[in-house]
Amino acid sequence: MSKVATRFAPSPTGPLHIGGVRTALFNWLYSKNQNGKFYLRIEDTDKERSKDEYKKQIVNSLKWIGIEHDGEEYIQSNQIDKHIEIANQLLKDGHAYKCYCSTEEIEEQKERARQKKIPYIYNRKWRDADEKDTPKDVKPVIRFKSKIEGTSILNDLVQGDVEIENNTIEDFVILRNDGTPTYNLSATVDDHNMNMTHIIRGDDHKINTFKQIQIYLAMKWNVPKFAHIPLIHTIDGKKLSKRDNASTLDDYSKIGIIPDALRNYLLRLGWSYKDKEIFTKEESIKYFNFEGIGKSPSKLDMSRILSMNEHYIKNLDEDLLFKNLEIYCEEFKQKIPDKKKGNIKRSLCFLKNKAKTLEDINNNLKYIIVENIEINQDSLEIINDKSKKIINEFKLEFEKLETINKETLEPIVNTLISDNETNFKGVGQPLRVMLTGSKFGPGIYDIITSLDKHEVIKRLSA
Repeated sequence: MSKVATRFAPSPTGPLHIGGVRTALFNWLYSKNQNGKFYLRIEDTDKERSKDEYKKQIVNSLKWIGIEHDGEEYIQSNQIDKHIEIANQLLKDGHAYKCYCSTEEIEEQKERARQKKIPYIYNRKWRDADEKDTPKDVKPVIRFKSKIEGTSILNDLVQGDVEIENNTIEDFVILRNDGTPTYNLSATVDDHNMNMTHIIRGDDHKINTFKQIQIYLAMKWNVPKFAHIPLIHTIDGKKLSKRDNASTLDDYSKIGIIPDALRNYLLRLGWSYKDKEIFTKEESIKYFNFEGIGKSPSKLDMSRILSMNEHYIKNLDEDLLFKNLEIYCEEFKQKIPDKKKGNIKRSLCFLKNKAKTLEDINNNLKYIIVENIEINQDSLEIINDKSKKIINEFKLEFEKLETINKETLEPIVNTLISDNETNFKGVGQPLRVMLTGSKFGPGIYDIITSLDKHEVIKRLSA
């Protein structure tokens, strides 16, 4: 048996869709589980809509989430001559024919089908026509001669056996009248040339699979195995489209979702292994199989993504978390200044508290990296004469400290509470306002230890 080979074949006509990412993930996991190869094919034959920026975005998105393809990218437009050659071969061998129907005729047939409320199927007008009866001034399309009799069965690795009446598969176009190949022809020829053993894709491709298998059989090629995975729906149960919010990877990276967390979420979206929820990359490869894929559509749930991300933020090694944070801030916020990296690293243990995203952590750390604190009006109101006295008394005692930690700060705060006949909030809140600009935020001991000593003094003196 030949080595397992899978592929992901997006069109560069827009940013990579979250459903596409999951398809790529399942292909990649299966090939790695079987010690096979995973390839990336860029289906760029739609010259009008295909853009190089989208191709780059697709490649970068896959890399961001941890999916690396083997070998060079396979560019479909470079193979068009081969596709045309196969169309002509099918024509020569009697598996295809020239169809001279005008656009108007086809539209009429479609309209009649709509009126009768039945699926449109081309009426096969030119299927058995004599060459001498064909018009000389019309450029024909080439249609594949689909089977008319009997049924076909697809042994689907996810859906089980799927049976279809052959007469419901139309004689589909494989070459347009401008000489360009169609999707079903190009995809089949490419999959054959790339020696694909398994085609894993969304179950909206099932009818295409029946068409493509007929091309394989007509060309006497080995037919790969097919697996059709249910589509992803919105939380309302509608099919997810590119127009939906949070439908592309960029939507997630911008708010600070960690790549590993999103990959883990997508793995569990329609696939399960026992009752395990969290999978490392290595475990994902080890346990992935077709048996674990469900047969019903999955719903994309943002609250579950945030919950998964929060789990990763809490449990990720802090050096790794800082690395993710650094990349995120550089790309979407402001670069973390080198002189502040140490402060943030040692403060991650509390900056990540209750954070669901890297954006939350970025919001929590702003007070560390700003040069000048701006106090919002609401917080400024608590800085009265009593607060000013507390701030000054704290500063005088703080300046004397050799070592700064909770143990050395607590006695100063307790003395201020007692001397000023107040409570912990009465001392902590004015200090927090002066040090961060807001009366809300991390605990006062955490704030003080996250800043350098001279920075604390500078801010309290402001």
